[in-house]
Amino acid sequence: MTAPNFSSLLQRFFTDRLLGQLGASAHTVAWCRDAFRLLLSFAAQHLRREPSDLRVEQLDAAFLAKFLDHLERDRLNGVRTRNNRLCALHAFFRYVALNEPALTHHCQRILAIPAKRYDRAPVVFLTEEESAALIDAPDLGTWIGRRDRALLQLAVQTDLRNSEITSLRWQDVDLGCGAHVRCFGKGRKTRCTPLRPEVVAVLKTWLAEQGGKPLDPLFPSGRGGHLSADALQRLVA
Repeated sequence: MTAPNFSSLLQRFFTDRLLGQLGASAHTVAWCRDAFRLLLSFAAQHLRREPSDLRVEQLDAAFLAKFLDHLERDRLNGVRTRNNRLCALHAFFRYVALNEPALTHHCQRILAIPAKRYDRAPVVFLTEEESAALIDAPDLGTWIGRRDRALLQLAVQTDLRNSEITSLRWQDVDLGCGAHVRCFGKGRKTRCTPLRPEVVAVLKTWLAEQGGKPLDPLFPSGRGGHLSADALQRLVA
């Protein structure tokens, strides 16, 4: 019996398992999507196969171990990020094992790949001077620089997570009396964070320049969509 195509299983994992059965949040779906986006790019480069042509058997434990090494060695991801990507892979192959019994042994070998241990460093923070230097770094003579300045100013004041910032839309910001920003964050919790006057001023200037609609990203990419998590990480770095 021929094993099912990888792409069809992956689609069912997102639609049937994550959304249909688990009712996963948008952040969980995005977290899994990013992991498989990186895996598919790695597979296309090393297996010379398009995502639609991949078979589950080609993504064995040895190949996925190379992928995880690539994340640390080439993409310079930390151990925590590597472990998060592995967690997404484990979730997918648990689903495959349940739905395709013929692939159970294949999946077991992948599920046996362990998370990597790491030392938990103390949480670090920026001083007031370092925060000011970070906010002042973007070039305000460019559109991207003005976007980055507004984004960093909001991030430093509100302490929102990466995913919360990149998913913000126009309608999530209220710059009137009692100015605040609303976000749907970890644990499916909606929270409102008040904004200081200097942040309100920067955001008003940014929004006036953009002229967007309620559902438009607050900080769009060059193509007009939401910024990726990697793009925000590169910006801060």
